[in-house]
Amino acid sequence: MSVQYFEGIGRRKESTARVRLMSGTGVFTVNDRPIEDYFPRTGDIDAILSTMVATGQDRKTYDVTATVNGGGISGQTDSVKLGLARALVKLNGDNTPLLRKAGLLTRDPRIKERKKPGLKRARKAPTYTKR
Repeated sequence: MSVQYFEGIGRRKESTARVRLMSGTGVFTVNDRPIEDYFPRTGDIDAILSTMVATGQDRKTYDVTATVNGGGISGQTDSVKLGLARALVKLNGDNTPLLRKAGLLTRDPRIKERKKPGLKRARKAPTYTKR
């Protein structure tokens, strides 16, 4: 028996998330763990579920599984959010204007800047000494 699902890929900084949305009872797992265990920080789960709120979807209608690799907590949160938004667009194309208006379909292009020669980091210069 094959399960029908809608998949969205989300990226942010060094993080990549593959989010699958299927009809179910509202179970949300990230890397085979409940979302509450994987993202314990206050506000992270609300940020991720803002995609469902923006489209008026009920969380209890769908099961969501996400596989996240790389990056830190903030990058992973945003990558899951983008992946879920893209999956909701595949589920129903009418969600596109709602998610676009909420700014949830735009990939954040900001990444770590490369280190430059003669500097300690991308922009941090060695301490200047006159003598």
